[in-house]
Amino acid sequence: MIQQWLAKILLFPFTMLYGMVISMRNLMYDAGLLKSTRFSIPIISVGNLSIGGAGKTPHIEFLIEHLRPYLNIATLSRGYKRKTKGFRMANLNDNALTIGDEPLQYRRKYRDIIVSVSESRTLAIPLILKQAPGTQVVLLDDAFQHRAIVPGLNVLLTTYDQPFTRDILLPAGRLREYSDSYKRADIIIVSKCPEEISEQNRAEIIKEINLLDRQRLYFTKYHYHNPYSFFNPSSRIKLSNDADVILVSAIANTAYLRQHLDNEVASVHELEYEDHHIFLERDIEYMEQVYINRESSNKIILTTEKDAMRLELHRDLIYKKKLPVYVLPVEVSFLFDQKDEFINDIRSFLLNFKV
Repeated sequence: MIQQWLAKILLFPFTMLYGMVISMRNLMYDAGLLKSTRFSIPIISVGNLSIGGAGKTPHIEFLIEHLRPYLNIATLSRGYKRKTKGFRMANLNDNALTIGDEPLQYRRKYRDIIVSVSESRTLAIPLILKQAPGTQVVLLDDAFQHRAIVPGLNVLLTTYDQPFTRDILLPAGRLREYSDSYKRADIIIVSKCPEEISEQNRAEIIKEINLLDRQRLYFTKYHYHNPYSFFNPSSRIKLSNDADVILVSAIANTAYLRQHLDNEVASVHELEYEDHHIFLERDIEYMEQVYINRESSNKIILTTEKDAMRLELHRDLIYKKKLPVYVLPVEVSFLFDQKDEFINDIRSFLLNFKV
């Protein structure tokens, strides 16, 4: 703890400099000196103020699941750590290197929607509409800071255990903007909540965030399903309390996932990498050695759906080594019976959308 505070003190001058740059940029957008573009199509942005781990992907999937029966959806992401450049509309031959792990996950799970990537969201949206003119709504992935586009609906995520109200700017903290930028949001979601939250805790968080009159606040948690085989998604297993799990993860924050696993299995051995890590052959070799060295008779290798997209690059090697890799699927669940309320909020925005 002392070392963490010392590091924050040493980094504070850089935080002040970063804050000046971010504040100037936002002031220029607010004053109209930097142009923000509006489009004649409903755009829903899902993002966060921190540098990751708030759960954008499961929340976008929630929106996809509930909108795709009625609307033609397109998702637009940056495609972080992809090796390609410019605008790209995903196809079934793409992989994590061509479009990024999160867009690939959307492409794999939802064959009937448009999945696209681009460094410039402003340039990408006209290209989406040109190549897929039937598109009726665009979901922007991780675009809260990208003010070149004015979304019709701005959804901001913040985690229960690390809310933006208790954080500071990079590099001393994890915020990409000052916390008062939350005022641009229309909907705020407190994600990764524990199983139960008291009404008192809920009221304290509402007071802490200090909502504007026009803003709505929701609380969500993760619901983990039974893991499925990396090679055969139709084959599932149930985690047991005698299982020895080797958790392979390269996501921003594994604390919530680890808490779930600690309640489900006998032991968890983590192989943790930086967020969006592109797995190499040596990582697979190391994974094999760890697996072999575990003495348990009931041991598996477990990974997240996002990590599985990058492990796919070594699918043949994993198959050759006969490693029992399983993928843990997750979905968003709303607390306080707010699911229908949230869906109605989204529906109301779409029905009342005006250019």
